[in-house]
Amino acid sequence: MVVLAELAFSTSDLAQVRFAVSPLWEIAPSFRLLRSAGAHPVHRPWADQARPRMVAAGLDRGWLHELIPPTGGYVPDFLNPAPAGPAPTPAAERDAIRASPPDRVRRDLDHLARHQGNLGPRLRALHNDPRRHLAKVAEELEAYWELALAPYWARVRAVLDADVLHRARLAAEHGTGHLLDTLHTSLSWDGSALRMARRKQPLTRTTAGEGLLLIPSAFTGPGLRTRTTPPDPPQLAYPARGVGSLWTARPAHRADALSAVLGRSRTLLLTELEFPASTTQLAHRTGLSPAAVSQCLTALREAGLVSAHRVGRSVLYARTTAAETLLRAASV
Repeated sequence: MVVLAELAFSTSDLAQVRFAVSPLWEIAPSFRLLRSAGAHPVHRPWADQARPRMVAAGLDRGWLHELIPPTGGYVPDFLNPAPAGPAPTPAAERDAIRASPPDRVRRDLDHLARHQGNLGPRLRALHNDPRRHLAKVAEELEAYWELALAPYWARVRAVLDADVLHRARLAAEHGTGHLLDTLHTSLSWDGSALRMARRKQPLTRTTAGEGLLLIPSAFTGPGLRTRTTPPDPPQLAYPARGVGSLWTARPAHRADALSAVLGRSRTLLLTELEFPASTTQLAHRTGLSPAAVSQCLTALREAGLVSAHRVGRSVLYARTTAAETLLRAASV
């Protein structure tokens, strides 16, 4: 049965709406894509590289194979602990999984069994002794991350960070209600509650914690994924903007004329800032030293061509509208 869920918001709840970029929230949907026999129209370039490595490592027959249903449906909540900050590391999220209370693990596995009809041998062992076997689950998550996602994370992370910056600007300019109303076609804001269409279970503040945690995702889509485990805030993963071009080849800017004005290094950094990036990322991609990158970014920021945005402990740099206009003019 499909219901229209309504999540009420108090003033306190609105004040606790926040974003997080979560590596672990990409595990389940990306794993499903790699298990799928068909080629995904957007993620095929990634899947063609990652799938053979996953199969060679036997990860298509392990813990994740039993924990993540192949065609959608419920994924145990303990696999997606609420991010403690705006950008938790994969290691920190795996530590949170290892620390999952045994009762929570058993409850989630019982829920999974109701959806699937039964549990596989590994999950029966996990149900019997969560403390012992959660470490094995975390080890396999780490192996999958290193094989399938870590080599591409800088690119994926750039898309997710860009989405957060865009949504934050919407909230700053038009309010949180407008942000929630435009987040996804199945969501609507009525002034005091967030309505979610096509949801199978009701969603109320008695079944969810305070606030709302919004998680942009590169592999979730086209629908939404939710997690409601009080006292954690309800988590909502939604398809991030820009995923359609995530794996496409990026056209090179013809910036010779611009280099004569700005200098080669500053122009190179501008062309690399198609998505927000940190000083370290830019140094790695361009071959410039971190000190040189920092000096050039300072000059570009003073000229109004680059803006800086603090995300957690790092600072992301992004091209401004003036820079976009300048690069388009140089490409003509």
